[in-house]
Amino acid sequence: MTVELKPEIEALIQKRLQSGAFSSAEEVIERALEFLSAEEDWLADNRGEIAAQIQDGWDEAQRDELSDGESVRAEIQQFKEDWKRQRRPA
Repeated sequence: MTVELKPEIEALIQKRLQSGAFSSAEEVIERALEFLSAEEDWLADNRGEIAAQIQDGWDEAQRDELSDGESVRAEIQQFKEDWKRQRRPA
């Protein structure tokens, strides 16, 4: 099989080859397709839960219960700091 790739894709493959993680373009493409397949399988397996979470978010928006960006950033920062603290050696 012969496949023509866009220059951007060829550059990505070359970057992976130069990293030393792969020994051939075929190996890079094979790994990419494995990841794509795994992602598609995960999405198919979790479609119901994803749809429910989207619906929950939509319902919250309709009730005007959305958080502002500043609050979300502060919450994420706190989560990150707690996570780092838990992983520090005693």
